[in-house]
Formats: sequence, structure tokens, C-alpha cells
Amino acid sequence: MAGMAIHSAPQPPTVGFDLDMTLVDSRPGIHAAFRALSAETGVWIDADLAITRLGPPLEQELAHWFPDELIQEMGDRYREIYPEYAIAPSLALPGAREAVEAVQELGGRAIVVTAKHEPNAKLHLAHLGIAPDEVVGWLWAEAKAEALREHGASVYVGDHIGDVRGARVAGALSVAVPTGPCDADELRGAGADVILDDLTAFPDWLRSRARS
Repeated sequence: MAGMAIHSAPQPPTVGFDLDMTLVDSRPGIHAAFRALSAETGVWIDADLAITRLGPPLEQELAHWFPDELIQEMGDRYREIYPEYAIAPSLALPGAREAVEAVQELGGRAIVVTAKHEPNAKLHLAHLGIAPDEVVGWLWAEAKAEALREHGASVYVGDHIGDVRGARVAGALSVAVPTGPCDADELRGAGADVILDDLTAFPDWLRSRARS
């Protein structure tokens, strides 16, 4: 009718999630994989220390233990042995499955964007029964914006200040959970828009946002 305002229904959201220490507590598995690499190479790797600084690409951690000329070779070998040692011990973080499903229940798409080797990321998710619509690997910090933009993500959820930076470069809302190496103050200082204690709070937050 003439003069009647037409209100379009809100578009279902596309939400991006980080993997390590956002959806998956991969510390036990990564610890085991580093110990296996150490035993195989005879090079000391402090696995206890390494798992306190998850988030950046593997090569950054390997640089603490191997000379530059061996980092690529050791990275390839680590990724090769990773499925044997790291998948089974790693657990879903509280609320992880429900967070992904909450996006899909609203008709949206849930994508995982991670710095991890993509095939290994997919193994984690399949093992844990977490079923996102897309998995994109090998992207860290600001580079994550490439996938977030490509898939039209309006929200990105992560545990690291690098995740916050990626969300901001992409123009997505940064939702942060202090379940990894960065605490709430660090995440807030990096520019996170929303901080949740963990993913158990995410479905209610998302539904509330969808209603507003």
C-alpha cells in the first residue's frame, strides 16, 4: 500500500570462530605433538611453555627451538605427526558445539577461521562433532580478515588479541573469550567489542543481538 513502510527481515548472520582455545582446548594434543617432535629430533622443546602461547602460526613457536634453516622442515614434520598425537587428547571447550549450532539455528552460517593447518583443523572438528559450514586455515591475525570478508562474516569470535585485530580489519564485530592466553583486560585493550566469559554465554548473546 502507498505510504506503508516496508521492513525487510534481518539477514541471517555469518559468524566466524577461531579454533584453538576458542572452540577446542588443543593444549593436551599440542603438548603431545611437541613432545613427539622433540623425541624424534633430539631437540629440547618445552611443551609446557609452548602451550601457554597458542594462537600465532606454528613457525613462530618452532623458532624458539630450531634454527631458521630447519623451521620449514620441522613445521612440515610436526603437521605430519599431528593427527597421530594431537586429535584424540584435545577436547571441545564448554559451549563450543552449542555456539556453532546457535548460529545455524538462526539460519546463519558458522565458519572457522584459524592459523592452524587446515586439514588438521578439520580433523579436530570432525572428532569432536562440531560441524561448521566452512573451515579456512593458515590465516593469522589481520590475515583472517581475508576469509571473514570473503564469507561476509559480521561477527568473529576468538580468544587472542590477534583475533581481535582480524575482526577489526574485516569490519566485523569482535567477540572475545578469555579462554586462551589473553585475559579480558588484554582483549579489551586490543579493541574487542564484546567479552564473554566463555562460549556458554554465546547463544543467548547471539539471540539477543538477533532480536535487537
